Amino acid sequence: MALDPQDLADLIAIRDAGTLSVAAKARGVAISTVSRRIEALETALGLQLVDRRSDGVRLTPEGLAIAEASAPLAEQLLRVARVAESLRQGANSVPIRISATEFVISDVLAPALGRLWAMGADFPVHLQSQADVVSLAGRDADLAVRMVRPEGASLYARRLAEIRLGLFASVDYLSGRAPEAVDLADERLLIYDDSFGRLPELEWVTQRGLSDAVAMRTGSTRALLAAVVGGAGIAILPLPFAARIECLVELPNATPLPTRAPWMIVHRDMRSLPAIKMVQKWVAATFASL
Repeated sequence: MALDPQDLADLIAIRDAGTLSVAAKARGVAISTVSRRIEALETALGLQLVDRRSDGVRLTPEGLAIAEASAPLAEQLLRVARVAESLRQGANSVPIRISATEFVISDVLAPALGRLWAMGADFPVHLQSQADVVSLAGRDADLAVRMVRPEGASLYARRLAEIRLGLFASVDYLSGRAPEAVDLADERLLIYDDSFGRLPELEWVTQRGLSDAVAMRTGSTRALLAAVVGGAGIAILPLPFAARIECLVELPNATPLPTRAPWMIVHRDMRSLPAIKMVQKWVAATFASL
């Protein structure tokens, strides 16, 4: 019985994605191609691997077992593909791919890259700005930083140093009002949407009965910062960064804001590699220094 590694990789992608369309996008092929490959794999194995439903697809118990057994082979093939890509580009080493949100990439990790080189890193780094949860099992990234702890037995998650939050408004928005006199229920609140998961400050807004005051939701930190600096309203922002902006004023609040707890995530099979260990140490130290 000859098995096509591509078919096995497609099965793993379906397991991780939950839909054919997302799996096909992750694999860089058409939905029809993934569907055809899975049918061929089912015929070759004599098993039903995918339960096709009106609301999506789900692996059968047999499909989950085959996906689990296939994972090491698929990961090795992806490793070979990455090494080949690196060689074609003339690089001497395979880059480490780090996935994080726009804010973490641009305001936390990118400014601290010099510290990684100072630690002796001799490999290139790809900083991938992504709001969605990438598949570490599918090697979309080697390491990820997320604001919500992910699920998955194959993943190792380490909680990083907490980020303090504050309420901020521009001087123009306050128009001479005393910060302590501001009643949030009567203001325009600018907050994140659910792109990063259910962030603790979103729960805080709901619990305080401030949902009706929300005037803007966004998945972009840059958009949130631009809106509050432009005087559009009051935003909940990371304290270490918002405090640096001269036109912003922190507002006191009787109910303490929650802290945001970022998570560093790596695949368990990758975490002991020397380059990955160095990057983990660098990321942890970078967040601890905020």
